[in-house]
Amino acid sequence: MHLNHTHDATRLSWLAQANDRVTDFPLQNLPLCVFRRRDGDEAWRGGVGIGDQIVDLAALSRTRCVSGELAAAVQAAAGASLNPLLELGPGAWQTLRHGLFALLEAGSQNEPTVRQVLVSQEAVEYRMPIQVGDYTDFYTSLDHAVNCCRQFGLEVYPNFDWLPIAYHGRASSIEVSGQKVFRPMGQSRLDAAAAPVFGPCQRLDYELEIGAVIGRGNARGSRIALEDAQQHIFGLCLLNDWSARDIQTWEMNPLGPFLAKNFATTISPWIVTLEALLPYRTSWSRAPERPQPLAYLSAAQNAAEGAFDIQLEVSIQSASQRAAGLQPRTLTRTSFRHQYWTLGQMIAHHTVGGCNLQSGDLLGSGTISGPTAGEAGALIELTVCATQPVDIGHGEHRGFLEDGDTVLFKGWCQRENFVRIGFGVNQGTVHPAP
Repeated sequence: MHLNHTHDATRLSWLAQANDRVTDFPLQNLPLCVFRRRDGDEAWRGGVGIGDQIVDLAALSRTRCVSGELAAAVQAAAGASLNPLLELGPGAWQTLRHGLFALLEAGSQNEPTVRQVLVSQEAVEYRMPIQVGDYTDFYTSLDHAVNCCRQFGLEVYPNFDWLPIAYHGRASSIEVSGQKVFRPMGQSRLDAAAAPVFGPCQRLDYELEIGAVIGRGNARGSRIALEDAQQHIFGLCLLNDWSARDIQTWEMNPLGPFLAKNFATTISPWIVTLEALLPYRTSWSRAPERPQPLAYLSAAQNAAEGAFDIQLEVSIQSASQRAAGLQPRTLTRTSFRHQYWTLGQMIAHHTVGGCNLQSGDLLGSGTISGPTAGEAGALIELTVCATQPVDIGHGEHRGFLEDGDTVLFKGWCQRENFVRIGFGVNQGTVHPAP
């Protein structure tokens, strides 16, 4: 968990596109996915992003470029799911990353062979990179909580200051970017004086989140200390926690969301490893006038580098805009560094009672919103529950999402003296209720 040669901004790849200053996938990133070529019957297999290409790990495993521990790591990542690689642990993760870095770096004697196992990103389709066993969604942005509560004349619950609030989500409806999001059916009660009604959601929303993939779990009955929590994260992705606000408002008390959240969750196809993100860790603190965390949620390491400065943006593209080839307008720009609780604190609290996390478990960060109006991570905040519709460009406005709308998330990290790295795109399109 230390900076090393793979973070050196002066190191270049023999693949010219990987040296483009605005690419998401330079040599210093090397995110993982599961893919296959479109319009064929190829097997799904693991891949690594570099520039505008993908290193086909299944094909690489059959070359003489890899041997020993690197061959074992490549083979574990070469199948239809990355879970076997996650289960090998941090040593194998680093062996894979460092081995690929050497193969792709300018001057590598293996360049001719590795070029033969590259596949253009434009030619592929993606599937879920991991098999998600369990999914926990958190609620950890104070700005988001304040913005939402204020609309209904409420105060943020006192427990928000003391623990990372979460609920157990539905893993079966998590799909990769490009997911068809069917407008959910359910009960809602917008008029407190009337009976609830059943029908399609009228207040469909997105939530901008980061997904954390657990790489190494813990034994049931044990706990993960805050100081060790980051070592259990394999990598991060972009996550859209689609939300039916009208259904949610009616069903949520006293046990929390159910139908409002279980119909769809979309993640980006790329998992950016935690090692690639090390340069973009940053300090975490809380305003002195607010309660400070209890001892098990407080550590010097967490204060020094528990947060991640990941730049994020959200845009919406309507069906008519897409048909006309019009580009979507960016509605939100914010950073993951604003979260009230860190990923490490989420993991420490999740396991403090003896819960056993497992390889492939997915944690959602909760909606990411910043302190200014343009940093709201959901439409319910951005439009003040549709009372102030937002301009999505080309004469169209939205209070909540309409059928045909595509929601796009982008994320990247940049810091002086380091190379910019990105997460690709997470997108999903709203379809009518079935």
